[in-house]
Amino acid sequence: MPETNLQIQDLIEHNDELENYFRNTIIPQLYVDGNLKLQKFTPPAMKQFSLSASDVGRSIYEIRENFRHHTIIENILQVIKSNEILEKEIQTTDLRWYQMNIIPYVKIRDRTTNGVIITFVEITARIRDLKEQEALVTDHEILLDTISHDIKNPLANLVMAIDLFKKVTPDDEHEFQSLLKIVDNALTKMHKIITELTEVRKKEYKYESEESVLSFEHILEDVRLTLNDNIIESGARIKTDLQVAAINFSKRKLRSIVYNLVNNAIKYRLPDRKPEIFIKTATDNDFTVLSVKDNGMGIEADQYDAIFSKYHRLENETEGSGIGLYLVKEIVNSSGGKIVLESETGKGTEFKIYLKTQ
Repeated sequence: MPETNLQIQDLIEHNDELENYFRNTIIPQLYVDGNLKLQKFTPPAMKQFSLSASDVGRSIYEIRENFRHHTIIENILQVIKSNEILEKEIQTTDLRWYQMNIIPYVKIRDRTTNGVIITFVEITARIRDLKEQEALVTDHEILLDTISHDIKNPLANLVMAIDLFKKVTPDDEHEFQSLLKIVDNALTKMHKIITELTEVRKKEYKYESEESVLSFEHILEDVRLTLNDNIIESGARIKTDLQVAAINFSKRKLRSIVYNLVNNAIKYRLPDRKPEIFIKTATDNDFTVLSVKDNGMGIEADQYDAIFSKYHRLENETEGSGIGLYLVKEIVNSSGGKIVLESETGKGTEFKIYLKTQ
């Protein structure tokens, strides 16, 4: 009998600990048992998903609409069956984005799964920011393509006119004036195209490039989120060693650097090898060094300079505009930094980005 009382007391204490945990957690979190009944939830979950005390003990089937995520039951069943954590970004029917983690609730005694703990972290603002930044990158590429396309004809006319100028005799004033008019028209058209494009961008886009103290981990989270489909499709594994946690820099620019380097590490992988990407930060005198190392196809030594050229691409079969590394170089150089490249074909590449410590 005393032993039974001790067990009951132990159970009460564990239950009190769980109650305190849920009561004091500041993020929306739920405990759904193995019978798919809602047993506990945090106060933020009550507010976020319009739950009430009367919902405790109800089947998740009865209140699934509260969560505005159509596959939540399927996701719960998947975790209970596999006993593995499920992490995914979801969009609810009210168009909000969440990082949803479903963790198996394992009984220590027999190591069986007796339900799940579900955590929701809203990332709507971050997703919106990422989409805006990706739109800016896309717009930059479109702008360059537009300039290249629209200027091609007047530039060709200008080259032709100059070539004909070399053949015109000094006394042929009529031909001279005709060619001069072609030159003038071509220059006027090119000037107009550039002016219009510049003015449109000034009105439509105002880049936020103010510097602030940025967490490398937060930047990496943003990049992982943006490249999530690529990471899953390629089976890429990303490891980090962040000896320097933060830096004073432009968020847009730092994210562009990390995004392009990680994207390339996945893109230029070997077909028979899953990408392994190692990201490290450290200090070197007056610089913060951001290193991105992969196990991809590598780069020939005679291509080191060329890969930073605008529109240069290592592989024609690989999708992309060839502008990513050019943008990285421009950002790093304009901030007073430098790039060191080490690579071996068939083994991988490491980019070391030296950023001035403020």
